[in-house]
Parts: sequence; C-alpha cells; structure tokens
Amino acid sequence: MSRMIAVANQKGGVGKTTTSINLSACLAEKGKKVLIIDMDSQGNTTSGLGFEKNDLDKTIYEVLRDEISIEESINEVEGCFGNLDLIPANRNLAGAEIELITANDMQYILKNKLKPIRELYDYIIIDCPPALGMLTVNAMTASDTVLVPIQCEFYALDGLSQLIYTIQLIQENLNPDLYIEGVVFTMYDARTNLSLQVVENVKDNLKQNIYKTIIPRNVRLAEAPSHGLPINLYDKKSSGAEAYSLLADEVIEMDQ
Repeated sequence: MSRMIAVANQKGGVGKTTTSINLSACLAEKGKKVLIIDMDSQGNTTSGLGFEKNDLDKTIYEVLRDEISIEESINEVEGCFGNLDLIPANRNLAGAEIELITANDMQYILKNKLKPIRELYDYIIIDCPPALGMLTVNAMTASDTVLVPIQCEFYALDGLSQLIYTIQLIQENLNPDLYIEGVVFTMYDARTNLSLQVVENVKDNLKQNIYKTIIPRNVRLAEAPSHGLPINLYDKKSSGAEAYSLLADEVIEMDQ
C-alpha cells in the first residue's frame, strides 16, 4: 500500500509545485514507484514534467467527473527511471470546485477513485492548489500525511494557522488518520539574515516536525520547469538537486 502525501499551503509561490515535482522525481530515482497527481487548474506540475497541458483530454478533471477511469488518466513521465507516473491537470479543473459541491460524498471522490491503483505505487504525491477549497479537501481526505512547504520570507507564518485548522477539521470529520508529515523550508538564501530569522522563528513557534533539509534559492531549480524536467534530470549536480535528493531520503526514512 502506498503512502499518500498532499503537498499543501494556501499561500501561492511557496514552492508547492517545485517540491511536488522534484521530491517525486528524486524518490523515483531512488527506486520508488511514484505517482504524482496535479490537483491545481494552473497545471504547472503537468507542464513542469514536459506535458503540453492544454492538449490533454484525459486529466484528473475527467476522472473526478466520472468520464474516464483513473487508469486511463495515467501518463508515464519519460526519463524518470521508469518509476514516475503523472495524472495531469489543466484549466478545465477550475470548474471542479463548483461541480463537486453537488456530488454525493463530495469530500471522498478522489479517495474512492484512487482505491484501484494505490497498491501499484510506493508513494502518491498530490500537488494541491493554493486555496483551501474542495480540491484541497479531497486531496487531504485521500492522503495519509500533509507536507507543508514554507518560503523563507517575512510573511512565512501568515495563513499557516488556517491551514493547520483546516487539517484539524479534516482529521475530526473526514480522515482521522491524517497528520502533518512535516514542514520544509524553500527558497532559502544563505546570503540574507532574513532567511535565517524565518527558519528560527518558525522553529520556535510551530509545534510540527520540521525537515532537516532546507531547499535553497537556486537558479537551476527555477530554470528546470521551462525545460519540462525535474531538477535531477536538468542539473543533477546543482544545489537544488542535492537538496531534493536529501529531502527524499528523509521522506523514505519516515517509513522505516
């Protein structure tokens, strides 16, 4: 049975998609069978892995609408050691927030759709949208844990209490086994005192597991999505690739 991880933070621009893509690719490189699900209508995970998102007609949206089976939506990501699959998304998914409201057991749709394929993977990573709406609720209801990327900037803790409150509500009402896997710091700039202060502030105020690995601000990491490649295929020797490889090691260690 796979471990399902929702990568979530309702703030945009904190590194959710970057973390989803590169953690998944590094887990795949380490021999783990991984499925990444793009649950954001922007489709950045989909394009960041080399797919032309607007040409796709078998996406997570069609799965949620019961138009296709989940097996039909799975695409192998080329070059990722034969271990990484993607369920893509595009702008059609924007309509799902409204459409799901009238569905039966609306919070459990994704969880139920994933049941036939869970045993095929070691890890299922869900890239959540930057909002705490029905798509994120579906992702968290289906997941075992939540991984929270936090950008090393002044307003890092803004909105985090709301995210934690939402997770607690889902624990109480929908998924009692859900817990916060950990917080990972992203876009860390060692040249500034601010990044260091943010890390110390969060450690002092947040009663959650915090990963030892800190993801640096890295030009190669920023370039990789425009080439449709994860960082370990784009520039394996970059500091970004090394950091995500270490994060993957930490995630694997939690299973042992």
